[in-house]
Amino acid sequence: MSLLSGLIDRFLGLPEAGAPDLAVTRDLRIPMPDGVVLTADRYRPRGAGPLPVVLMRTPYGKDKLPSRGAAKVLARHGMQVVVQNTRGVFGSGGLFSAFHQEKDDGLATAEWLRGQSWCDGRLAMTGGSYVGFTQWAVGPYLDPPLEAMCLAVTASEFVSAFYPGGAVSLHNTLTWSALIGTQEQAPLGGLLPNPRQERRVRRAMAHVPLGASDVAAIGKEVPFLREVALHAEPGDPFWTLTDHSAAAAKMTTPTSMVTGWWDLFLPAQLRDFGAQQEAGRRARITIGPWGHDPGSLRTSVADQVSWLSAHLLGDTAQLHRSPVRLYLQRANRWLDFDRWPPDPSTPTPLHLLPGGGLGWEPARSAGSGGSRTFTYDPARPTPSCGGPLLALSGARQRDNREVERRDDVLVYTATPLEGDLDLVGPVSAGVHVRTDTGYADLFVRLCDVDPSGVSRNVTDGIVRLPAGETGVVRAQVELHPTGYRFRRGHRLRVQVAGGSFPRFARNHGTGEPVATAVWTRPTRFEVFHDAVRPSSVSLPVLHGG
Repeated sequence: MSLLSGLIDRFLGLPEAGAPDLAVTRDLRIPMPDGVVLTADRYRPRGAGPLPVVLMRTPYGKDKLPSRGAAKVLARHGMQVVVQNTRGVFGSGGLFSAFHQEKDDGLATAEWLRGQSWCDGRLAMTGGSYVGFTQWAVGPYLDPPLEAMCLAVTASEFVSAFYPGGAVSLHNTLTWSALIGTQEQAPLGGLLPNPRQERRVRRAMAHVPLGASDVAAIGKEVPFLREVALHAEPGDPFWTLTDHSAAAAKMTTPTSMVTGWWDLFLPAQLRDFGAQQEAGRRARITIGPWGHDPGSLRTSVADQVSWLSAHLLGDTAQLHRSPVRLYLQRANRWLDFDRWPPDPSTPTPLHLLPGGGLGWEPARSAGSGGSRTFTYDPARPTPSCGGPLLALSGARQRDNREVERRDDVLVYTATPLEGDLDLVGPVSAGVHVRTDTGYADLFVRLCDVDPSGVSRNVTDGIVRLPAGETGVVRAQVELHPTGYRFRRGHRLRVQVAGGSFPRFARNHGTGEPVATAVWTRPTRFEVFHDAVRPSSVSLPVLHGG
């Protein structure tokens, strides 16, 4: 076993473990104030006295390989780890209500841990995705505070990922709902691919009404899917208590973060990091060429070991690095910066031009040729192609040429670059547009066109236009931040469309509620790009990179 552990540590790039012999206590019973009991396992170096506790709270099963493996790695490196099943899953009592119970249950768990003789009173937390969210639900409110937090592919609020730009993130929402709804019956907790279920879930994305797509996907209701569908209007108070971003900005706990350019929570996680830096807190972040997938595993585990060892065990050897470390895609380089966005990065507009061009200078005249039109038909919606998805298949960068040939997609292309162009930072678009129904979404995507003509997506975003507005509006679209090199001889391309389905739920064009909409109505778009109504994409051009 110690040989296998050593091989695992070497694979993960970790220092040699100092405590290869572990003691494991199964099925601790942790009471909540309402009488519900949550179950947990404890891992620690055998024979150690009272130690700080690293807490992981998971809805995916404490006995499953990701949780068990992470706990063993940390325990072998001298830490005491408690892995707890959240309420209502895998033997913990109560009902699982996604995102809503994690603050109260997390605080009660922390109080219980501090009262145990084997805990020295110090607590830290670690984990990614939902397990990371459980940290944000506790960290800003705990007194005394956590010693440290390790946050991978996660954020202090998930609502902006449910409704990016106001549109429902259908693909990711239904994929996660199907996972949560079937994981306790699936082999290995749903960790192995299930092609049959994946096909059924994919077909269910086209189901109407959207609020019943859970039954179409897995044959039963999933409360989370229905909550997302029913509470999709901006500012719905249903989600208020699940948003910890305001409290997170005031938190003093040192935080270390790992994310990827293709992770769906990237924008929110960067906002969390920016808020920590703005408040003068101790924080660092690593951004790699990954999505919401195992690609970040090696970096995430090494991040946890180094950060927690520093703040719990006094081993600060691996803390000497820049606060921001990021991978520049297509350049195969890691870059270090002091801040996000990097100081050498300058927002630079790239203008949509008459005739389908792109230029660093805006159009100089109004009138003829200053707009283009297309019609979005929700009955045959513009299809998705790549991007930040929970599913591994079809995610990240893909060849977009088939989508760009459609008559419901406008394409704007620049001339070949005379030198490499590096982008590092936030990306946004300001587009003047008019629709004839007043119920529509606007999707904007930046692509990299190589000399052979292959067009690959780099970043994109969507926004729901003001309801009922049929006049010209300037739509502000937040695209995902990026770190990317456009190579010399490549061309930049911008797509403009009325959606990207099934990644985002189609806009039916009728104004009906998201959960119950069935009927569809085509929407005619007019996109303006003249001197009076200019449209552009703001690119974070890196100087001296």
